[in-house]
Amino acid sequence: MPLPSNVTAERRTFVTYLECSMTSERYEADKAHGLSRVGRPLLVRYDLPAIAAHLDRDELERRDTDLWRWRELLPVRDARNIVSLGEIETPLIPLPKSGGASVLVKDEGRLPTGSFKARGLVMAVSMAKALGVTRIAMPTNGNAGAALAAYATRCGIETVVFCPDDTPEINVREIALQGARVWRVNGLIDDCGAIVAEGAKQGRWYDVSTLKEPYRIEGKKTMGLELAAQFGWSLPDAIFYPTGGGTGMIGMWKAFDELEALGWIGPERPKMFAVQASGCAPIVKAFDDGVEHAERWENAETVAAGIRVPRAVGDFLILRAVRESGGKALAVDDQAIERAVVQAAKQDGLLLCPEGGATLAAYHDALAAGLVSKGDRVVLFNCATGLKYPMPDDSRTLDRHARIDFDAL
Repeated sequence: MPLPSNVTAERRTFVTYLECSMTSERYEADKAHGLSRVGRPLLVRYDLPAIAAHLDRDELERRDTDLWRWRELLPVRDARNIVSLGEIETPLIPLPKSGGASVLVKDEGRLPTGSFKARGLVMAVSMAKALGVTRIAMPTNGNAGAALAAYATRCGIETVVFCPDDTPEINVREIALQGARVWRVNGLIDDCGAIVAEGAKQGRWYDVSTLKEPYRIEGKKTMGLELAAQFGWSLPDAIFYPTGGGTGMIGMWKAFDELEALGWIGPERPKMFAVQASGCAPIVKAFDDGVEHAERWENAETVAAGIRVPRAVGDFLILRAVRESGGKALAVDDQAIERAVVQAAKQDGLLLCPEGGATLAAYHDALAAGLVSKGDRVVLFNCATGLKYPMPDDSRTLDRHARIDFDAL
């Protein structure tokens, strides 16, 4: 398998150990781990002073702008274990009409398999390959399973995926076509997760569920690394992020701390807005209640399947990032989500996925509530291509045999 153009077989790595996100207990690197002993996510730690001595911003800026330009801050030690499908730096697209003059969309739908799940899964699968894993499983609402199937198939790792039985059909077929065995389950994603956890307990597969292995965070944190570079080594004033399991929110917050430790950015941070659907908003409720952990959201339902996550194992890390940043957790209803998708498409020509539409709807709510101002530099995350989702049919029919009134067209 050829290496990404930005990577050579010889690479220096700076991973030192893994650390429990709750207790700070240390775990040995280069071994397959799940959650910590207290059942919380593990975080990869690096020798940041050594990275600062080895790499400066000028050298980094001379590299190709892909995900692997950040290799010193990523966990794959041997570049031959990288399983790549061409992970680009995603663009920032202005929304001058539907958003405003200072509103940008980071369009993650440009990534392999059409979603930001590629960031996390390229890292998880590359590390699984490095650690000798031969069979993996995960629950999914759609896009994560598609990314997992693509990367795992590419390197010959057997994959089993479980999804709710109302997962968008295109996602289910995409997962199967890309080589995974996919099972529809009569439940929600955490019900699927329970099946995966039991199979892992029995030693049947390695569990790569959200935050239940350490490396998806490392892939997702590249969103924060990219933002810093794209903003000229500063950060936006506010980030609106569609939040289900919250890996990206946690990863970006980690990225900002690492960049500051390298001396590449200052201490300023964006306000982080965790955006959920009103039909599944456990993080919003926990934020409003002032608690550290979110209770399971019963009877979760929303058109934005990617954020229909009733319970997140990293809930306390999401809430910590939101609170430390001075941001807020916001919920928007399905009607607002659908209106925002139509608004961005018809006014600015950008096709958002429902979860991306949720961030635009939440931005308008935050603007009306005075949580952000029109002059703030705002980034909305569109986490997948809108081409994967149902669209309204606004077409009309024309009889080619009839006389055509061109003035009416």
